Amino acid sequence: MSAKNQRRLQKRNQLSRREFLCTAPLASLSVPLAFRRWNTFYTLTTKPTGIRIDDVSYDYDEFRYRTPYKFAGKEVDRATILNVRCVAHVTNGRSAHGFGSMPMGNIWSFPSERMSYDKTLGAMKALAKRVRNITADFKETAHPIDINGALEPEYMTAADEVSRRLQLEEPIPKLCVLVTASAFDAALHDAFGKVHGLSSYHTYGRDFMTHDLSHYLGPEFKSEYLDRYLLMEPSARLALYHSVGASDAIEDSDIRKPTDDGLPETLSGWIRYNGLTHIKIKLAGDDLEWDLDRVVRIDRTTTEVQTQRRVITWAYSLDFNERCPNVGYLLEFLRRLKEKAPQGFEKIRYIEQPTARDLEKHRENTMHEAAKLRPVVIDESLTGLDRLMLARELGYTGVALKACKGHSQALLMAAAAQKYKMFRCVQDLTCPGASLVHSVGLAARVPGVTAVEANARQYVPIANKAWQEKFPGVFLVKDGMIRTTNLNGPGLGALT
Repeated sequence: MSAKNQRRLQKRNQLSRREFLCTAPLASLSVPLAFRRWNTFYTLTTKPTGIRIDDVSYDYDEFRYRTPYKFAGKEVDRATILNVRCVAHVTNGRSAHGFGSMPMGNIWSFPSERMSYDKTLGAMKALAKRVRNITADFKETAHPIDINGALEPEYMTAADEVSRRLQLEEPIPKLCVLVTASAFDAALHDAFGKVHGLSSYHTYGRDFMTHDLSHYLGPEFKSEYLDRYLLMEPSARLALYHSVGASDAIEDSDIRKPTDDGLPETLSGWIRYNGLTHIKIKLAGDDLEWDLDRVVRIDRTTTEVQTQRRVITWAYSLDFNERCPNVGYLLEFLRRLKEKAPQGFEKIRYIEQPTARDLEKHRENTMHEAAKLRPVVIDESLTGLDRLMLARELGYTGVALKACKGHSQALLMAAAAQKYKMFRCVQDLTCPGASLVHSVGLAARVPGVTAVEANARQYVPIANKAWQEKFPGVFLVKDGMIRTTNLNGPGLGALT
C-alpha cells in the first residue's frame, strides 16, 4: 500500500474509532445517532474480484436546450455533460474500460443567488479535475462501492479547497460534490461489471462484495447484501414521467416562441406524441394561487386529451423544488386542490421535497400530516444515510433516487428505503444519452419503482440522437412506456 493511501486509511480509521467510542452507549438504538454514511473501522480488505484503477480521463459535451426548463424559480437553457472513462483490472491481469456520464446540473445542485451560472459551473469543473486526480491516484484493490466510500471524504476536502481557491461567495455544497463525482463512480461500476463479464447489478452479492450492508447502513442490515434489495433482471417496462416545467405551454395559447422543429410544444401535444400516462408538475412554491391554477389547468387539459384517447388511468406527481415557505403552505395547497379538482387530487402519486433542503435547520417543517395524504419524498436533502434517517424522523415517507448523486449511494439508499418501507421513485437530472440509460437501468432494478423521468427528450433531444438506434425502447416512446429489453449487457448497460 502506498504511503499516501496508508495515511488516508489511518485518518479514516481514527475518525471512525472516535465516532464509535462516542456512540458506544447508544448501541441499543436501531441506528446510532452519530452514524455516518460509512461504518466504523473502515478497511479496504477485498476479495480477489476487486479492481485496481489504471487510468481515468474525462471530457465534456455542451448542448443548448430547444426550450428553457423552469424550476425552482429559474430557467435552464443549456447542458454540460461530464463524460468519464476509466481503465481498471483485477488481480489476474484482466482489464476493462468503464464509462460514466452525467449532466453537471449546477442550477439544481449548486443554487446561488450570489453567483452566476458560469461561476458555479466553473467551480464544478474545477472540482471535477480534482476528483479525477484523486480517483486516478487511488491504487488499492477494492469493490467500487468501497472505493467510493474511501474517496468521498477526499472529494469533500477537495471541494472545500476549490471553494477557497476560487474565493467563492458560497462553498460548494455536498449535493454538488456528489453530482460532480457521480460520473466517476458510474465509470468504476461499469468497469467492474465489464471486467467480470456481467451486468453490474449482478456484482452486489457476497461473491463480489467484501462487506455486508451492516458495514454501510448499520446493524439492522447484518448478513444482508445489496443483491437482496435489487432485481436480478430489470423490470421489462417503466412508465415515462413527463415533466411540465413552470414555464411550459399547456395549451397553444401559452406558446411564447414557437420552435417549429417538429416536436410537440404543448402538454396536450406531448401526451399524444408519447402516449403519456404519468405527468410531473413543477410548481412555484411561493404563490399559492398560481400553483393551484397550474395544477387545475394541467388536470383539465390532461383529462380532455385522455378522454379523447379513451385512456382512463393516469397519474401526477408534484414538485415544489423545496420552495414552499413552510409545511402549512403545502397543507393549504392540498386542501384547496382537493376542493377545486377532486379527481385531479386523487391522481397524485407523490410529492417531492416541498420545503428547504437544510432539514436540520428547519426541523419545524415536519411532513407527518401531509404524508397521511400522499407520500412525501426527500430529494435535494438526500445526501447520505444520516439525512435519510433525519427525514424519516421529520415525517418523510419516500425517497427520490437519482443516479446523479452517485450509483453507490443510490444503491445503498434504495436498500435502506426498502428496509424502512419507504416509497421509492427514480428521477433524472434532464439526463440525455448514456446518463439516461444509466438512470433507466437503475429504476428497472429497484423493486417498487414503476416509472422514471426522461426530460432530455423534451428539452435537449439533440443529445439523445446518437443513442436512439442503440436503445429505441428507451428513447423512442409511443405508448407511455420505456422498455428495458437490451439493458442486460455487461457493466451498466450503455454499450460503450
